[in-house]
Amino acid sequence: MEATESTENAGTAPEPAPTPAPVAPPALAATSDSDPESPRPRRVGRTIALIAVAAVLGIVGGTAVGYGIQAEREPTPLPALNQPDLAYPKPLPGDQKPVPLTAAEDRKVRTDGDLRKLLLPKPAGAKKTDFHDEDGWKTPADYAMEFNEPGRALSYQLDIRIRRVATTSWRTGEFKTTEIRLVQYRSTDVLGAQDHAEEQMAYMPDEEYAQNSGDPVKGSANGHYYVFPVQKKAGYLDLYEARAYLFRGDIAVEIFIYDTKKISKKEIASVAERQLGRL
Repeated sequence: MEATESTENAGTAPEPAPTPAPVAPPALAATSDSDPESPRPRRVGRTIALIAVAAVLGIVGGTAVGYGIQAEREPTPLPALNQPDLAYPKPLPGDQKPVPLTAAEDRKVRTDGDLRKLLLPKPAGAKKTDFHDEDGWKTPADYAMEFNEPGRALSYQLDIRIRRVATTSWRTGEFKTTEIRLVQYRSTDVLGAQDHAEEQMAYMPDEEYAQNSGDPVKGSANGHYYVFPVQKKAGYLDLYEARAYLFRGDIAVEIFIYDTKKISKKEIASVAERQLGRL
């Protein structure tokens, strides 16, 4: 019986499935030798890797060779710290040394003190005005408010390293008003005072200002004083104005005179020269 079942099972056993033919990978199939016209793919990644490795090996090899050459050379001695060939001036004898400046002669001592003491004093009988603070100082921010564009003026003043502003003003007669400002800049930037004074003088010839090139202040490096044309406006008194700009060291000087009567050149020149003399 078992034989019969075996025979039946053997007769009905399924045929084995046919084995599929192996399929070549796409790259190999595309580059089969049987198809000579097919282009060979470029192995870009491998080529770049090989070039990179070669470059690294070249750098390492070159560095090693360089160290080897340096190691075989004799050490180069450093130059001596003292150089006897340099000549130094001999100190002057005691009787030939310059005499130190006194505090009155040393401009640095004077300008580092109370700057307000270098302002011209008020004339006898002059009255106070509201043009300056009670203590005679004006902060850089308040000083910048005197200009047409305060923000731009403050930025400019900070760029040229403004230090402090001392100011005074007085009124003589009924309307004549005089104001003087000493604008000091950091001593490390001596050109700050010159830059500021020359900047102000540059636009004096413009139509809305003095409309002239001014006259030089005696004793100054490049100072000038200016008399403005009269300003007339219906319903108001005539307005006359005169200005002076100059500098000495790290201090720029600004002088303004306003009046309802004509201001002479001699008057503004006198104030400018006397103020310069105090510096």
